[in-house]
Amino acid sequence: MNIHEYQAKALFRDAGVEVQEGVHCTNVEQALAAYDSLGSKTVAVKSQIHAGGRGKGNLYHPDSGKLAMEGGVKVATSREEVEEFASNILGHRLVTKQTGPSGKLVSNLYVEAGCAIAHEYYLALLIDREEDSVLVMASTEGGVDIEEVAESTPEAIYKAWVDPLVGLQDEQKGALADSLGLSGTAHASFVEMIGSLTSIFIDRDCSMIEINPLVRTEDGTMVALDAKISFDDSASFRHPWRADLRDPSEESDIEVRAREHGLSYVDLDGNIGCLVNGAGLAMATMDVIKLYGGEPANFLDIGGGADRESITTAFGIILEDPRLDGILVNIFGGIIRCDMVASSIIEASEEIELNIPLAVRFSGTNHSEGKQILDDCDLDIITASTLAEAGEAIVKVIGGTSQ
Repeated sequence: MNIHEYQAKALFRDAGVEVQEGVHCTNVEQALAAYDSLGSKTVAVKSQIHAGGRGKGNLYHPDSGKLAMEGGVKVATSREEVEEFASNILGHRLVTKQTGPSGKLVSNLYVEAGCAIAHEYYLALLIDREEDSVLVMASTEGGVDIEEVAESTPEAIYKAWVDPLVGLQDEQKGALADSLGLSGTAHASFVEMIGSLTSIFIDRDCSMIEINPLVRTEDGTMVALDAKISFDDSASFRHPWRADLRDPSEESDIEVRAREHGLSYVDLDGNIGCLVNGAGLAMATMDVIKLYGGEPANFLDIGGGADRESITTAFGIILEDPRLDGILVNIFGGIIRCDMVASSIIEASEEIELNIPLAVRFSGTNHSEGKQILDDCDLDIITASTLAEAGEAIVKVIGGTSQ
């Protein structure tokens, strides 16, 4: 679950993390009132969507598709500019490298007081599943795509691993501050901030906290000028307050309905639908599709205990996507039996009159029986023994490239 920047900063503020004063707005009049109330000559007018790259994105008229304004984050130095920027942001579609070509309709703004920036840094906390730890990443190269930094100057990214049962140790905090070249007031400010952020991450069951940029002001204060937080959905039962932060308008109708059926679905930009049981297996499936030159249309995890009804529902949800040219099913049988999945696939395919290519790979409980059921049916289904074979087959059959 993702939340907006203004919501993340409210959590930061409550935990003692330094942020600028800002006001959440949903119309131009509120944005103008925010400018008046902040008492800052310079303010940032920020689009609020669940996607990165807002500053480098473009805003388009929702009906005509014409360009309304370049950049989804603008610096205003007058009331007139606030009105101009807010008018060109609210109600328009923001297209960034993370939204896909259709973009996201902007319904929320954050008007934030300006900041005297001396230097920009990058800071993130993530889950490192291989190390069973929280990974802290920091870099002096803030304000740019961290992927570019990782590729061109990987030595500029500093890392520390945190045992969530123990927490971030004082020597680790100091070492991270040292790695950023901080001293004096800035060093102390960062040490306090990273401790608070780690507590937020662990106590609230986050899967990611990202601040880009984290800035050092001219007086040496470290300020979170950006804020992205994602929560681990599997821990939602421990945090009922999260429901108040969810913004259904940021989720597609399909994603909302999938969640109601206990399915984990994320809409992507490709043309090959994926139906998989297990998040890690789903990630591997998407990687294989891309390896052979295809593009996944979705992330769909039906879970390890899926039944016939949930599988049929999952198929129906996938097929609502008009862009689909094919589907790849990748099932590892544990609790779930591959022969039951095979029968469910046949029933769902006949019920919804499946008319696009379907490739299936089974492994685990009753995988041979499941494969035989599909091979013996009248439907045109490609069965494969390995994920690589299935990925290559579905890409080839829809006319994609294979490497």
